[in-house]
Amino acid sequence: MFWPILLTLQAVCTSVTHAMQHYPAAWGHYDVCKSQIYTEEGLAWDYMACQPEATDMTKYLRVALDPPNITCGDPPETYCALENPYMCNNECDAATEELAHPPELMFDFEGRNPTTFWQSTSWKKYPKPLQVNITLSWNKTIELTDDIVITFESGRPEQMVLEKSLDYGRTWTPYQFYATDCLDAFTMEPKTVNDLSQRTLLDIICTEEYSRGYVWKNDKTVRFEIKDRFALFAGPRLHNMASLYGQLDTTKNLRDFFTITDLRIRLLKPATGATMVDENNLSRYFYAISDIKVQGRCKCNLHANSCVFDKGKLGCECEHNTTGPDCSRCKRHYHGRAWSVGSYLPIPKGTANICIPSNHGPVPRVCDNAMLRCQNGGTCHHHQRCHCAPGFTGVLCERARCQGPGECDDQLSGRAALHHHPIKHRLFFPLVMILLSVVSLC
Repeated sequence: MFWPILLTLQAVCTSVTHAMQHYPAAWGHYDVCKSQIYTEEGLAWDYMACQPEATDMTKYLRVALDPPNITCGDPPETYCALENPYMCNNECDAATEELAHPPELMFDFEGRNPTTFWQSTSWKKYPKPLQVNITLSWNKTIELTDDIVITFESGRPEQMVLEKSLDYGRTWTPYQFYATDCLDAFTMEPKTVNDLSQRTLLDIICTEEYSRGYVWKNDKTVRFEIKDRFALFAGPRLHNMASLYGQLDTTKNLRDFFTITDLRIRLLKPATGATMVDENNLSRYFYAISDIKVQGRCKCNLHANSCVFDKGKLGCECEHNTTGPDCSRCKRHYHGRAWSVGSYLPIPKGTANICIPSNHGPVPRVCDNAMLRCQNGGTCHHHQRCHCAPGFTGVLCERARCQGPGECDDQLSGRAALHHHPIKHRLFFPLVMILLSVVSLC
Protein backbone atom coordinates (compact mmCIF):
# COMPACT_ATOMS: atom_id res chain seq x y z
CA MET A 1 0.00 0.00 0.00
CA PHE A 2 3.02 2.28 0.40
CA TRP A 3 4.11 2.08 -3.24
CA PRO A 4 1.48 4.52 -4.63
CA ILE A 5 2.44 6.96 -1.88
CA LEU A 6 6.14 6.49 -2.61
CA LEU A 7 5.65 7.02 -6.36
CA THR A 8 3.58 10.13 -5.73
CA LEU A 9 6.23 11.53 -3.41
CA GLN A 10 8.95 10.79 -5.96
CA ALA A 11 6.95 12.66 -8.62
CA VAL A 12 6.57 15.61 -6.27
CA CYS A 13 10.28 15.50 -5.50
CA THR A 14 11.13 15.47 -9.22
CA SER A 15 8.85 18.44 -9.86
CA VAL A 16 10.33 20.44 -7.00
CA THR A 17 13.87 19.63 -8.09
CA HIS A 18 13.04 20.63 -11.67
CA ALA A 19 11.54 23.90 -10.49
CA MET A 20 14.58 24.64 -8.34
CA GLN A 21 16.93 24.02 -11.28
CA HIS A 22 15.08 26.58 -13.40
CA TYR A 23 14.50 29.02 -10.58
CA PRO A 24 17.48 31.36 -11.15
CA ALA A 25 16.34 32.08 -14.70
CA ALA A 26 12.89 33.15 -13.58
CA TRP A 27 13.14 34.82 -10.18
CA GLY A 28 14.30 38.16 -11.44
CA HIS A 29 11.24 38.95 -13.53
CA TYR A 30 8.81 39.89 -10.74
CA ASP A 31 5.97 39.06 -13.12
CA VAL A 32 3.34 37.93 -10.56
CA CYS A 33 1.59 40.45 -8.29
CA LYS A 34 -0.35 38.03 -6.07
CA SER A 35 -1.21 34.38 -5.62
CA GLN A 36 -3.61 32.47 -3.42
CA ILE A 37 -2.19 30.50 -0.53
CA TYR A 38 -3.65 28.33 2.23
CA THR A 39 -3.29 29.62 5.77
CA GLU A 40 -4.65 28.48 9.10
CA GLU A 41 -7.58 30.84 8.53
CA GLY A 42 -8.24 29.47 5.01
CA LEU A 43 -7.48 30.87 1.57
CA ALA A 44 -5.66 34.20 1.51
CA TRP A 45 -3.81 36.39 -0.96
CA ASP A 46 -0.03 36.45 -0.91
CA TYR A 47 1.13 39.76 -2.41
CA MET A 48 4.44 40.23 -4.21
CA ALA A 49 6.33 43.07 -5.86
CA CYS A 50 5.73 42.98 -9.62
CA GLN A 51 6.63 44.84 -12.80
CA PRO A 52 5.74 44.63 -16.52
CA GLU A 53 7.93 42.76 -18.98
CA ALA A 54 10.48 44.82 -20.90
CA THR A 55 9.52 45.62 -24.50
CA ASP A 56 10.33 47.83 -27.50
CA MET A 57 9.26 51.25 -26.26
CA THR A 58 9.56 52.96 -29.67
CA LYS A 59 6.11 51.57 -30.53
CA TYR A 60 4.53 53.98 -28.06
CA LEU A 61 6.43 57.26 -28.49
CA ARG A 62 5.80 60.59 -30.15
CA VAL A 63 8.68 62.19 -32.06
CA ALA A 64 9.25 65.92 -32.55
CA LEU A 65 12.00 67.70 -34.53
CA ASP A 66 13.41 71.13 -33.84
CA PRO A 67 13.56 73.06 -36.08
CA PRO A 68 10.36 71.51 -37.48
CA ASN A 69 11.33 72.13 -41.13
CA ILE A 70 14.69 70.37 -40.84
CA THR A 71 13.60 67.22 -42.74
CA CYS A 72 14.83 67.11 -46.35
CA GLY A 73 12.62 67.15 -49.43
CA ASP A 74 10.82 70.51 -49.31
CA PRO A 75 12.12 71.75 -51.69
CA PRO A 76 13.62 68.62 -53.32
CA GLU A 77 17.36 68.29 -52.96
CA THR A 78 20.18 66.15 -54.35
CA TYR A 79 22.82 64.78 -52.01
CA CYS A 80 26.40 63.60 -52.49
CA ALA A 81 28.10 60.72 -50.72
CA LEU A 82 30.36 61.81 -47.89
CA GLU A 83 33.24 59.60 -49.01
CA ASN A 84 32.88 60.56 -52.70
CA PRO A 85 31.87 64.19 -53.44
CA TYR A 86 31.38 63.33 -57.13
CA MET A 87 28.73 60.67 -56.47
CA CYS A 88 25.64 62.87 -56.24
CA ASN A 89 22.76 60.61 -57.20
CA ASN A 90 20.73 60.59 -53.96
CA GLU A 91 17.55 62.62 -54.15
CA CYS A 92 15.14 63.65 -51.39
CA ASP A 93 11.64 64.76 -52.36
CA ALA A 94 8.92 64.99 -49.71
CA ALA A 95 6.18 64.90 -52.40
CA THR A 96 7.29 61.48 -53.72
CA GLU A 97 6.82 58.53 -51.36
CA GLU A 98 9.81 56.58 -52.71
CA LEU A 99 12.11 59.59 -52.28
CA ALA A 100 10.78 60.98 -48.99
CA HIS A 101 12.60 60.54 -45.67
CA PRO A 102 10.11 61.49 -42.90
CA PRO A 103 10.88 61.03 -39.15
CA GLU A 104 8.72 57.92 -38.74
CA LEU A 105 11.26 55.97 -40.83
CA MET A 106 13.53 56.01 -37.76
CA PHE A 107 11.13 53.57 -36.11
CA ASP A 108 9.82 51.35 -38.92
CA PHE A 109 10.60 47.68 -39.46
CA GLU A 110 14.31 47.07 -40.02
CA GLY A 111 15.51 44.70 -42.69
CA ARG A 112 13.83 46.37 -45.65
CA ASN A 113 15.88 46.75 -48.79
CA PRO A 114 16.76 49.45 -49.58
CA THR A 115 17.17 50.74 -46.03
CA THR A 116 14.67 53.37 -44.97
CA PHE A 117 15.77 56.39 -42.94
CA TRP A 118 14.99 59.93 -41.83
CA GLN A 119 17.22 62.58 -43.40
CA SER A 120 17.86 66.23 -42.62
CA THR A 121 18.48 69.06 -45.03
CA SER A 122 22.10 69.51 -46.08
CA TRP A 123 24.54 71.98 -44.53
CA LYS A 124 23.75 74.58 -47.16
CA LYS A 125 23.79 77.45 -44.61
CA TYR A 126 27.41 76.80 -43.56
CA PRO A 127 29.14 78.24 -41.52
CA LYS A 128 25.95 78.54 -39.48
CA PRO A 129 25.79 75.29 -37.41
CA LEU A 130 23.62 72.45 -38.70
CA GLN A 131 21.87 71.42 -35.48
CA VAL A 132 18.80 69.25 -34.86
CA ASN A 133 16.94 68.24 -31.71
CA ILE A 134 15.06 64.93 -31.94
CA THR A 135 12.72 64.55 -28.96
CA LEU A 136 11.13 61.20 -28.07
CA SER A 137 8.20 61.48 -25.66
CA TRP A 138 6.14 58.77 -23.95
CA ASN A 139 3.92 60.87 -21.67
CA LYS A 140 4.70 58.17 -19.10
CA THR A 141 7.62 57.30 -16.88
CA ILE A 142 9.53 54.30 -18.23
CA GLU A 143 12.50 52.34 -16.93
CA LEU A 144 15.30 51.54 -19.37
CA THR A 145 16.40 47.90 -19.47
CA ASP A 146 18.81 47.74 -22.43
CA ASP A 147 21.20 49.92 -24.44
CA ILE A 148 19.86 52.88 -26.40
CA VAL A 149 21.11 52.34 -29.97
CA ILE A 150 20.98 54.93 -32.77
CA THR A 151 21.93 53.82 -36.30
CA PHE A 152 23.18 56.48 -38.73
CA GLU A 153 23.26 56.21 -42.53
CA SER A 154 25.28 59.38 -43.15
CA GLY A 155 28.33 58.91 -41.00
CA ARG A 156 28.05 59.34 -37.24
CA PRO A 157 27.92 62.94 -36.02
CA GLU A 158 31.13 64.56 -34.87
CA GLN A 159 29.33 66.19 -31.96
CA MET A 160 26.18 64.96 -30.23
CA VAL A 161 24.50 64.98 -26.82
CA LEU A 162 21.96 62.48 -25.47
CA GLU A 163 19.68 64.04 -22.85
CA LYS A 164 16.87 62.77 -20.59
CA SER A 165 13.88 64.30 -18.86
CA LEU A 166 12.02 63.01 -15.82
CA ASP A 167 9.31 65.69 -15.87
CA TYR A 168 7.77 65.35 -19.34
CA GLY A 169 10.25 67.64 -21.09
CA ARG A 170 10.11 70.61 -18.71
CA THR A 171 13.75 70.18 -17.67
CA TRP A 172 16.62 68.23 -19.23
CA THR A 173 19.84 66.69 -17.96
CA PRO A 174 22.62 65.13 -20.08
CA TYR A 175 23.00 61.37 -20.26
CA GLN A 176 26.20 61.34 -22.33
CA PHE A 177 28.33 63.52 -24.64
CA TYR A 178 29.77 62.26 -27.94
CA ALA A 179 32.54 63.89 -29.98
CA THR A 180 35.56 63.22 -32.16
CA ASP A 181 37.45 65.49 -29.73
CA CYS A 182 35.84 65.74 -26.29
CA LEU A 183 38.25 68.37 -25.02
CA ASP A 184 37.68 70.65 -27.98
CA ALA A 185 33.91 70.16 -28.20
CA PHE A 186 32.86 70.00 -24.53
CA THR A 187 36.05 70.67 -22.49
CA MET A 188 35.73 67.15 -21.05
CA GLU A 189 38.31 64.40 -20.79
CA PRO A 190 37.37 61.48 -23.07
CA LYS A 191 36.20 58.34 -21.27
CA THR A 192 34.35 55.12 -21.99
CA VAL A 193 31.83 53.19 -19.94
CA ASN A 194 34.69 50.84 -18.97
CA ASP A 195 36.23 53.71 -16.99
CA LEU A 196 33.19 53.81 -14.68
CA SER A 197 32.93 52.03 -11.34
CA GLN A 198 30.12 51.40 -8.86
CA ARG A 199 31.05 54.66 -7.16
CA THR A 200 31.14 56.72 -10.40
CA LEU A 201 28.31 55.00 -12.31
CA LEU A 202 26.16 58.14 -12.26
CA ASP A 203 28.93 60.34 -13.69
CA ILE A 204 28.18 62.02 -17.02
CA ILE A 205 31.00 61.29 -19.46
CA CYS A 206 32.09 62.32 -22.96
CA THR A 207 33.13 59.47 -25.23
CA GLU A 208 34.98 59.50 -28.57
CA GLU A 209 34.14 55.85 -29.19
CA TYR A 210 31.15 56.49 -31.48
CA SER A 211 32.16 59.59 -33.45
CA ARG A 212 34.49 58.36 -36.18
CA GLY A 213 33.91 59.78 -39.67
CA TYR A 214 33.44 58.22 -43.09
CA VAL A 215 36.63 56.13 -42.84
CA TRP A 216 34.68 53.99 -40.40
CA LYS A 217 31.49 53.98 -42.45
CA ASN A 218 30.70 50.40 -41.43
CA ASP A 219 30.46 51.54 -37.82
CA LYS A 220 27.02 53.10 -37.96
CA THR A 221 25.78 52.89 -34.40
CA VAL A 222 25.93 55.25 -31.44
CA ARG A 223 25.11 53.66 -28.09
CA PHE A 224 24.25 54.62 -24.56
CA GLU A 225 25.36 51.56 -22.61
CA ILE A 226 22.71 50.53 -20.08
CA LYS A 227 23.78 46.91 -19.64
CA ASP A 228 27.43 47.76 -19.08
CA ARG A 229 26.29 49.98 -16.22
CA PHE A 230 24.06 47.20 -14.86
CA ALA A 231 27.09 44.88 -15.03
CA LEU A 232 28.96 46.99 -12.48
CA PHE A 233 26.61 45.45 -9.89
CA ALA A 234 25.31 42.29 -11.59
CA GLY A 235 28.58 41.03 -13.11
CA PRO A 236 29.71 40.86 -16.76
CA ARG A 237 26.99 38.42 -17.84
CA LEU A 238 24.34 39.92 -15.52
CA HIS A 239 24.18 36.69 -13.50
CA ASN A 240 23.97 38.42 -10.12
CA MET A 241 20.77 40.36 -10.65
CA ALA A 242 20.05 40.12 -6.92
CA SER A 243 22.89 42.56 -6.30
CA LEU A 244 21.56 44.97 -8.93
CA TYR A 245 17.98 44.80 -7.62
CA GLY A 246 19.29 45.39 -4.12
CA GLN A 247 21.10 48.53 -5.26
CA LEU A 248 18.09 49.79 -7.24
CA ASP A 249 15.95 49.22 -4.15
CA THR A 250 18.15 51.12 -1.73
CA THR A 251 19.64 53.86 -3.93
CA LYS A 252 16.96 56.21 -5.28
CA ASN A 253 19.41 58.16 -7.46
CA LEU A 254 20.42 54.93 -9.18
CA ARG A 255 16.83 53.96 -9.97
CA ASP A 256 16.08 57.48 -11.20
CA PHE A 257 19.17 57.38 -13.44
CA PHE A 258 17.56 54.63 -15.54
CA THR A 259 14.09 56.25 -15.46
CA ILE A 260 12.85 58.72 -18.10
CA THR A 261 9.73 60.32 -19.52
CA ASP A 262 11.49 61.76 -22.58
CA LEU A 263 14.76 61.40 -24.49
CA ARG A 264 16.38 64.12 -26.60
CA ILE A 265 19.06 63.54 -29.23
CA ARG A 266 20.91 66.78 -29.92
CA LEU A 267 22.82 66.57 -33.21
CA LEU A 268 25.37 69.40 -33.10
CA LYS A 269 27.78 68.74 -35.96
CA PRO A 270 27.47 66.28 -38.85
CA ALA A 271 30.22 63.94 -40.02
CA THR A 272 32.71 65.76 -42.26
CA GLY A 273 35.37 63.10 -42.69
CA ALA A 274 38.11 65.75 -42.63
CA THR A 275 39.50 68.61 -40.60
CA MET A 276 38.07 71.15 -43.03
CA VAL A 277 34.58 71.51 -44.46
CA ASP A 278 34.44 71.50 -48.28
CA GLU A 279 32.48 74.71 -48.86
CA ASN A 280 32.20 73.92 -52.57
CA ASN A 281 30.20 70.76 -51.92
CA LEU A 282 27.99 71.28 -48.86
CA SER A 283 25.46 68.67 -50.05
CA ARG A 284 27.82 66.03 -48.59
CA TYR A 285 26.99 67.05 -45.03
CA PHE A 286 23.70 66.06 -43.40
CA TYR A 287 22.21 63.69 -40.81
CA ALA A 288 20.41 60.44 -41.62
CA ILE A 289 19.07 57.95 -39.04
CA SER A 290 17.67 54.56 -40.02
CA ASP A 291 16.83 53.14 -36.58
CA ILE A 292 16.50 54.05 -32.90
CA LYS A 293 16.18 51.30 -30.31
CA VAL A 294 14.82 51.99 -26.81
CA GLN A 295 14.11 48.92 -24.70
CA GLY A 296 12.32 49.36 -21.38
CA ARG A 297 9.19 48.90 -19.32
CA CYS A 298 6.48 51.08 -17.84
CA LYS A 299 7.37 52.30 -14.38
CA CYS A 300 4.62 51.05 -12.08
CA ASN A 301 6.42 51.31 -8.74
CA LEU A 302 6.38 47.49 -8.45
CA HIS A 303 2.57 47.52 -8.17
CA ALA A 304 1.62 46.15 -11.64
CA ASN A 305 2.77 43.44 -14.02
CA SER A 306 1.13 44.84 -17.17
CA CYS A 307 0.92 48.14 -18.98
CA VAL A 308 -1.68 49.01 -21.63
CA PHE A 309 -1.61 51.47 -24.52
CA ASP A 310 -5.09 52.98 -24.76
CA LYS A 311 -6.20 56.09 -26.62
CA GLY A 312 -2.62 57.02 -27.36
CA LYS A 313 -1.45 56.77 -23.75
CA LEU A 314 0.45 54.20 -21.72
CA GLY A 315 -0.86 53.29 -18.28
CA CYS A 316 -0.16 50.65 -15.64
CA GLU A 317 -2.87 48.12 -14.76
CA CYS A 318 -2.42 48.61 -11.04
CA GLU A 319 -2.65 45.93 -8.35
CA HIS A 320 -2.14 46.07 -4.56
CA ASN A 321 -5.09 48.52 -4.20
CA THR A 322 -3.10 51.26 -5.94
CA THR A 323 -4.10 53.56 -8.80
CA GLY A 324 -2.76 56.22 -11.17
CA PRO A 325 -0.70 56.02 -14.40
CA ASP A 326 2.32 54.85 -12.34
CA CYS A 327 0.35 53.20 -9.48
CA SER A 328 1.71 56.03 -7.35
CA ARG A 329 -1.18 56.45 -4.92
CA CYS A 330 -3.68 54.36 -2.98
CA LYS A 331 -7.17 53.74 -4.31
CA ARG A 332 -10.11 55.48 -2.72
CA HIS A 333 -11.02 53.92 0.64
CA TYR A 334 -7.57 52.29 0.85
CA HIS A 335 -5.68 54.88 2.86
CA GLY A 336 -5.25 52.79 5.99
CA ARG A 337 -1.54 53.57 5.73
CA ALA A 338 0.57 55.82 3.54
CA TRP A 339 1.26 54.69 -0.01
CA SER A 340 4.71 53.20 -0.51
CA VAL A 341 6.67 51.97 -3.53
CA GLY A 342 7.10 48.20 -3.72
CA SER A 343 10.44 46.67 -2.89
CA TYR A 344 12.63 44.17 -4.77
CA LEU A 345 13.74 42.83 -1.39
CA PRO A 346 13.76 40.24 -0.06
CA ILE A 347 14.69 38.27 -3.18
CA PRO A 348 12.91 36.60 -4.95
CA LYS A 349 9.37 37.92 -4.31
CA GLY A 350 10.10 41.33 -2.88
CA THR A 351 7.63 43.23 -0.71
CA ALA A 352 4.34 44.46 -2.15
CA ASN A 353 3.62 47.24 0.38
CA ILE A 354 -0.07 47.06 -0.48
CA CYS A 355 -2.57 49.77 0.39
CA ILE A 356 -5.02 48.68 3.10
CA PRO A 357 -8.65 49.68 3.72
CA SER A 358 -9.26 53.01 5.41
CA ASN A 359 -11.97 51.74 7.79
CA HIS A 360 -9.28 49.99 9.79
CA GLY A 361 -7.78 53.36 10.66
CA PRO A 362 -4.06 54.02 10.50
CA VAL A 363 -3.03 50.45 11.30
CA PRO A 364 0.70 50.02 11.92
CA ARG A 365 2.33 47.18 10.03
CA VAL A 366 2.95 43.94 11.90
CA CYS A 367 6.60 43.65 13.04
CA ASP A 368 7.25 47.38 12.61
CA ASN A 369 7.98 47.90 16.30
CA ALA A 370 8.46 46.02 19.51
CA MET A 371 4.74 46.18 20.41
CA LEU A 372 3.74 44.45 17.18
CA ARG A 373 6.21 41.57 17.02
CA CYS A 374 5.03 38.03 16.25
CA GLN A 375 4.97 36.01 19.47
CA ASN A 376 5.44 32.37 20.47
CA GLY A 377 7.78 31.52 17.61
CA GLY A 378 5.67 33.14 14.87
CA THR A 379 7.42 34.66 11.86
CA CYS A 380 6.66 37.96 10.14
CA HIS A 381 5.44 37.73 6.52
CA HIS A 382 5.93 40.87 4.37
CA HIS A 383 5.14 43.11 7.38
CA GLN A 384 1.50 42.16 6.83
CA ARG A 385 0.73 39.14 9.03
CA CYS A 386 2.30 36.57 11.30
CA HIS A 387 2.76 32.94 10.35
CA CYS A 388 2.13 31.20 13.65
CA ALA A 389 3.89 28.16 15.05
CA PRO A 390 1.73 25.03 15.51
CA GLY A 391 -0.58 25.37 18.49
CA PHE A 392 -0.85 29.16 18.40
CA THR A 393 -3.18 31.60 16.69
CA GLY A 394 -4.19 35.29 16.68
CA VAL A 395 -2.97 38.34 14.79
CA LEU A 396 0.36 38.20 16.67
CA CYS A 397 0.21 34.46 17.53
CA GLU A 398 -0.51 35.67 21.05
CA ARG A 399 -2.84 32.88 22.22
CA ALA A 400 -2.79 29.11 22.26
CA ARG A 401 -5.33 27.39 20.08
CA CYS A 402 -6.95 25.55 23.02
CA GLN A 403 -7.88 28.84 24.75
CA GLY A 404 -11.00 29.25 22.63
CA PRO A 405 -14.33 27.68 23.68
CA GLY A 406 -14.42 23.99 22.82
CA GLU A 407 -11.05 23.94 21.08
CA CYS A 408 -9.27 22.00 23.83
CA ASP A 409 -12.04 19.41 23.74
CA ASP A 410 -11.65 19.14 19.97
CA GLN A 411 -7.92 18.60 20.28
CA LEU A 412 -8.39 16.04 23.08
CA SER A 413 -11.00 14.19 21.04
CA GLY A 414 -8.60 14.21 18.14
CA ARG A 415 -5.88 12.59 20.25
CA ALA A 416 -8.39 10.06 21.57
CA ALA A 417 -9.35 9.14 18.04
CA LEU A 418 -5.70 8.37 17.29
CA HIS A 419 -5.48 6.00 20.28
CA HIS A 420 -8.67 4.25 19.18
CA HIS A 421 -7.06 3.26 15.85
CA PRO A 422 -3.91 1.27 16.67
CA ILE A 423 -3.43 0.20 13.02
CA LYS A 424 -3.15 3.85 11.90
CA HIS A 425 -0.85 4.50 14.83
CA ARG A 426 1.46 1.63 13.83
CA LEU A 427 1.52 2.81 10.19
CA PHE A 428 2.62 6.30 11.16
CA PHE A 429 6.29 5.49 11.77
CA PRO A 430 6.91 3.55 8.49
CA LEU A 431 5.35 6.49 6.65
CA VAL A 432 7.74 8.86 8.38
CA MET A 433 10.69 6.66 7.37
CA ILE A 434 9.51 6.65 3.73
CA LEU A 435 9.15 10.42 3.74
CA LEU A 436 12.67 10.83 5.11
CA SER A 437 14.04 8.49 2.45
CA VAL A 438 12.34 10.39 -0.37
CA VAL A 439 13.51 13.75 0.98
CA SER A 440 17.09 12.41 1.11
CA LEU A 441 16.73 11.34 -2.54
CA CYS A 442 15.60 14.86 -3.47
